[in-house]
Amino acid sequence: MDLAFIPSPSTGVVHLGPIPLRGYAFCIIIGVFIGVWLGNKRWIQRGGRSGTVADIAVWAVPFGLVGGRLYHVITTYEPYFGEGGHPLNAFKVWEGGLGIWGAVALGAVGAWIGCRRRGIPLPAYMDALAPGLALGQAIGRWGNWFNQELYGRATDLPWALKISDDPSIGRVGGTYHPTFLYESLWCIGVALLVIWADRRFKLGHGRAFALYVASYCAGRAWIEYMRVDEAHHILGLRLNVWTALIGLVVSVAYIVVSAKKIPGREEVVEPGALEAAADDTGTGKPGAESKKAGAKAAKAEAETTKAAPKTVKGAPKAAGSGTEHAADGAAKLTKDAGTGSRSGKDF
Repeated sequence: MDLAFIPSPSTGVVHLGPIPLRGYAFCIIIGVFIGVWLGNKRWIQRGGRSGTVADIAVWAVPFGLVGGRLYHVITTYEPYFGEGGHPLNAFKVWEGGLGIWGAVALGAVGAWIGCRRRGIPLPAYMDALAPGLALGQAIGRWGNWFNQELYGRATDLPWALKISDDPSIGRVGGTYHPTFLYESLWCIGVALLVIWADRRFKLGHGRAFALYVASYCAGRAWIEYMRVDEAHHILGLRLNVWTALIGLVVSVAYIVVSAKKIPGREEVVEPGALEAAADDTGTGKPGAESKKAGAKAAKAEAETTKAAPKTVKGAPKAAGSGTEHAADGAAKLTKDAGTGSRSGKDF
């Protein structure tokens, strides 16, 4: 008798009159919103405009959904195009079945289209979005919990997942490893790792995104190995294990090679963003950062004036005296402060 386990929902859909509200879809939608929200914060802190991430996501998200579904249908074609399969079921995304590999790959194509239309470098955009993608995946994985799918081997651990019996789809009831939960927690760790590494090493030119891919693939490889659902195997390993290993190697190689060829981080990520920020600051009230910069400028002016040597009586006034230089410097600092400096904090 199992004394402790994680229960599964009795149903993955609730009907609001004639409208079905599906837990799987809600998890995907919430994950997208969280990813865009965090990506927007990081984009602004890198020098971009607010709203740009969402504008490009209008291209990336639909492409990602199509890519995720295509990957699932192609790698698990039997229920749709195999013997006794139903091809129309390939369009029933709400029943589950989105491959993250296809979602990221085709989603990147959509992001590239959006970035190209805005004159934005794709690597910089993907760097800003990387932790948000991981958090979005962490939330999206709970959709598998609502559908009672993608669990691991049988276990009697206290955190085992209780699965109900359903002979119509060949599902055997019992308690299993909650691989959806393992992956969700792993993705949260990936997001925190990318945020820390980006803040510590100032990753740029796609390296933050590559770190996200590498660290996710490292976890996906061992989590995938625990799953017991039907999958194609190559040399004794599940197809997704091989995909994760390849993604890990390619991502690490990119980090190493790109760090040597194009070190550092992009100085400009969105053309015209700094000018727009300066205009907004000039027409509105100065923000906290501008006030802080202005206070530093005033302090620098006072200290410089105090330290400036007094002019000897009767001596000709020298062009560019210390006091004049201090005033010019303070004026320049004050002018720069008015443009609204950005925090170095990265998410």
